[in-house]
Amino acid sequence: MALIFDVIRTLITFYSYALIAYILMSWFPNARESSIGQFLARICEPYLEPFRRFIPPLGMIDISPIVAIFVLNFAVMGLNSLYRMIM
Repeated sequence: MALIFDVIRTLITFYSYALIAYILMSWFPNARESSIGQFLARICEPYLEPFRRFIPPLGMIDISPIVAIFVLNFAVMGLNSLYRMIM
């Protein structure tokens, strides 16, 4: 059971890093058009899209990815709590 929780936590952590990399790529011209940028777009955009629908940008700054990362962190905290309750 612990292995399942560790794998899920690790996957969420890697996904958070992928989101951060995808966000940072927006600072560099044509970075999102590269093969890595397109791969990250395919895995990150479906998750970010619902947040962008409900959270409007503040001027030129899109804060929806920050909220999305916080949601992933809350999911990890919830998994940790669930694991402690089960064990």
